[in-house]
Amino acid sequence: MLYSEKVMDHFQNPRNVGKIDDADGVGEVGNAKCGDIMRMYLKIDDNGIITDVKFNTFGCGSAIATSSMATEMIKGKSVDEALTLSNKAVVEALDGLPAHKIHCSVLAEEAVKAAVKDYYDKKGIAYDEELFKGIDSCESCHD
Repeated sequence: MLYSEKVMDHFQNPRNVGKIDDADGVGEVGNAKCGDIMRMYLKIDDNGIITDVKFNTFGCGSAIATSSMATEMIKGKSVDEALTLSNKAVVEALDGLPAHKIHCSVLAEEAVKAAVKDYYDKKGIAYDEELFKGIDSCESCHD
């Protein structure tokens, strides 16, 4: 079987789909090669805890499944914990992805980081630029 049961479940029944109108942080990333675009919305309380997270993904089943799993993994966690989310952890939580779909999990990790960066920027919170190095915001999708 190409996809695990968990991947199929998160693709067919994605968690946390939608939009948060008054989001504290919004991150949008994309992969121009495959056409996948992910937008992630974070609601963060005064203690830095992610109280709600939603996503909209335009892409393949793996992109939807990794977005869904990533939201499940960071909901209720601190912003600092969310920043440690790796694409490897997302893939493991989904019981694996085909090699040619690993880039989808990288997008999920980047979408979380882009949303946190947006939150930091909006709140005027200082951060280490290195944390967000290599994140392509979606402007790169539109060249």
